[in-house]
Amino acid sequence: MNALKAGANSLLVYVICVSQSLHEPMYVFICSLFLNELSGSSALFPMLLTQILSDDHQVAVPLCFLQNFFLFSYGGSELLILTVMSYDRYLAICCPLEYNTRMTPNRMVFLVALAWVCPWVLCVVMTSVSATLHLCNNVIHKVYCDNHSITKSACSDTSLINAWGLFISVVCIVLPLVVISYSYVCILRVCFSGSKQTRQKAVSTCSPHIASLLNFSFGGCFEILQSRFDMSSVPNVLRIFMSLYWLTCQPLFTPVVYGLNLSKVWLICKSLFLSNV
Repeated sequence: MNALKAGANSLLVYVICVSQSLHEPMYVFICSLFLNELSGSSALFPMLLTQILSDDHQVAVPLCFLQNFFLFSYGGSELLILTVMSYDRYLAICCPLEYNTRMTPNRMVFLVALAWVCPWVLCVVMTSVSATLHLCNNVIHKVYCDNHSITKSACSDTSLINAWGLFISVVCIVLPLVVISYSYVCILRVCFSGSKQTRQKAVSTCSPHIASLLNFSFGGCFEILQSRFDMSSVPNVLRIFMSLYWLTCQPLFTPVVYGLNLSKVWLICKSLFLSNV
């Protein structure tokens, strides 16, 4: 399954990189999304498979913090990239005549860099503060290391890390959801007042983004339920599924959605790989 996800994401990244006609903001943002999902899968599966194959469920503390950093920077970047994509669709549908002047190459690069660098900086601070905690418990009831489990294992003051976690939630969850909601309110307003052709264009370009956003949001809700509430009454298999959904299903779901719904990508894939068949 991991090889399938990596292969699908890598294939679409390759197609977008080598096809000059796909070097547009929308496809650059999609490529960033695929690359981020590859990084998230890479942070989880090598360590998980090593533990399964060796039957060794121990992990060194530095590796635990490293995994925690990469997994949650993946989550933050994923939502910020989806936010940038919603802003791009807002400009394309609501301000089509101004799109090229407002979504310039420099702004495109800036938005991609912001979506990657901001979560990394926030997670560096979070991991650095977490590393100063004195841990009284060395058992994590998950198949990967996460900051909430590390904080629960601490017997020192956690007020600073809790405050920083709240700040990260606002920057990487609340603000992006506000921007996404505003973008789609404006898009819906244009669709309802526009022509049938405008509505069809909005549906064709926005449906993969909405599907990817909803799938990731469901995975995030599962992770919050798993981390914040007592799930002892839930079967262990279901708890594992809930904690892994946002890391496993999103990288598998996104390339399928974009590969099938964006006809331009699909046609280029066929021309690249099936022309000589």
